[in-house]
Amino acid sequence: MQYGVDERGYYGKFGGAYIPEMLYPNIEELRENYLDIIAEPGFQEEFQMLLRDYVGRPTPLYFAKRLSDKYGASIYLKREDLCHTGAHKVNNTIGQIILAKKLGKKRIIAETGAGQHGVATATVCALMGLPCTVYMGAVDMERQKPNVERMRILGAEVKPAESGSKTLKDATNEAMRAWINNPTDTHYIIGSVVGPHPYPDMVARFQSVISEEIRWQLKEKEGRETPDYVVACVGGGSNAAGAFYHFLNEENVRLVNVEADGMGFSTGKSAATSILGKEGVLHGSRTLLMQTEDGQVVEPYSISAGLDYPGIGPMHAHLFDTKRADFYSVTDEEAMKACVEVSRFEGIIPAIETGHAFGALPKMELKSSDVVVINLSGRGDKDLATYIKWGGY
Repeated sequence: MQYGVDERGYYGKFGGAYIPEMLYPNIEELRENYLDIIAEPGFQEEFQMLLRDYVGRPTPLYFAKRLSDKYGASIYLKREDLCHTGAHKVNNTIGQIILAKKLGKKRIIAETGAGQHGVATATVCALMGLPCTVYMGAVDMERQKPNVERMRILGAEVKPAESGSKTLKDATNEAMRAWINNPTDTHYIIGSVVGPHPYPDMVARFQSVISEEIRWQLKEKEGRETPDYVVACVGGGSNAAGAFYHFLNEENVRLVNVEADGMGFSTGKSAATSILGKEGVLHGSRTLLMQTEDGQVVEPYSISAGLDYPGIGPMHAHLFDTKRADFYSVTDEEAMKACVEVSRFEGIIPAIETGHAFGALPKMELKSSDVVVINLSGRGDKDLATYIKWGGY
């Protein structure tokens, strides 16, 4: 079975480009050019150089001894929190800014939830000298103030989204409206494996450096390239897509998606799309999303600003539909307790998004022979206010 994207932009029955006519020229320009540009030696040379010298790749694959002892398996952490800007997001923004330059674009727009993608976009725009506007839900701006100020220090304009739940979905809506109004000179850097084709595939390709490194790093440490499990949190799902990419067709590797269950999926305050979602179209692609009987998007909820998205990327919808990946849901409380456990066991304070991935460990039936790689997608600096408000440490 094919788990990657096909030539029409679909993962099985999910994906595609469901877009208004006014967006068609923007999307077609990208679709017709992205693969050729990415394959150019000049692109790859600049991309690899910046990943190495600017982002700080390769990121370590760290054996978490105390966590391994507790859960009775060999647990490795892929340290994306050590990337420049503090999360995996910069892998994608580096790739897209080089692509935008080669397409002759003069300004950049982006959406952000937790702020990490916004910071990563503002960072590469400063690096390349391009003006940058980031759309962010007003609620997220309040709970992620340090990242808002980082973006502003880097020279980006941060515009609040005041509609709907004032979170990631609404920021994405605002960014798409802005792109429709500025089609010729503007590139929209989408931060996750969502949106119309070719974005889910393009973002996954730029993030695939994560699983590419995991393979050779695991070979050095364990004498094998494939773990038994790769675990990652998923909102839209870019860190998971990057961690899974080079294992998609390795059927002996279980791919583990961990969603945010908020207060619990029966409470109306959750973002567990695999449990609550149905097939539909969101932000230009066919996927699984939380919606009412008449197709209105249900507002998601999570303590983590990066996981309260009402859908998942089409790659992940396909992995769920084909049962290629295991899906777990982790509540706010379970995620926060897992964050504190990782902090106390390994001396690493993770992003709360990543805490959900760790929250799946007690739910997995691990054996002593199992090798588990958890994608530690971001660091917890941005979440200190939420840690303090929660207070359970």
